[in-house]
Amino acid sequence: MKLPLYLDRIDYDGAVEPDFATLSALQEAHVCSVPFENLDVQLGRPLSIRIEDAYEKIVTHGRGGWCYEQNGLFGWVLSEIGFGVTRIAASVMREQAGNASAASHLCLLVTMPESETKYLVDVGFGGSMLTPVPLLEAQYDQPPFSLGLERLDDQYWQYWEDLGDGKFSFDFTEDPACELALAKKCESLQSDPGSHFVLNLVAQRRSREQHFSLRGRVFRVSKVNGMESQTLDSPEALVAILANEFRLHVDGVADLWPEIVARHEQLFGPDTS
Repeated sequence: MKLPLYLDRIDYDGAVEPDFATLSALQEAHVCSVPFENLDVQLGRPLSIRIEDAYEKIVTHGRGGWCYEQNGLFGWVLSEIGFGVTRIAASVMREQAGNASAASHLCLLVTMPESETKYLVDVGFGGSMLTPVPLLEAQYDQPPFSLGLERLDDQYWQYWEDLGDGKFSFDFTEDPACELALAKKCESLQSDPGSHFVLNLVAQRRSREQHFSLRGRVFRVSKVNGMESQTLDSPEALVAILANEFRLHVDGVADLWPEIVARHEQLFGPDTS
């Protein structure tokens, strides 16, 4: 694995030093270049938490990935540059799912030499966090998102994001991740018939001020002043959206169309268009 090839992948030509300016610039470049996507899960292609696999997929083949891949790769990048990196096993929507959500998300705690400040860094939660946030209770505007950190009563922190339609969150402690738990959850999320990643095709990407989201047939562009939405009507439209908006060119995606339509009708009814 070669750091310069990763930097080329995210179109980054700035400084490479273990300081906040570099950390912030790298995270912004990554989330604006590498989409969150679960196409391999939909296509039945197995995924792992191995950083080498993530590098091959994202850097060599120009793909995106989900949290285990994206934050795994980004953590390696930051370590190569000289940052202190702790891999964290977080629990998505723990307030609803409880312990069943343990290790359902990989995020990072990052430090810099000669600094005690910890930063939550996340390039794998669908593109909400544009730049790192200090591990302090606060709220931030990173358009089109509002997001923040809260300290909970049971040693957990909660990160939340909001596009105006309610908070979506994950909880975490500062303890290093159990790698076995991450690996097991990575496996179950791509094989359990009830997993959202199995049920729904998902692709997400952000720019500096907009967020692009595809869930099944529904494509949305979120902006500071509102949201635009369209429902795709053909496998050709699906392939075109993935290519044009997410820069994803993946063989076999059009074959998923019948399942995507069936799932859409299950959620919204057959007359939705």
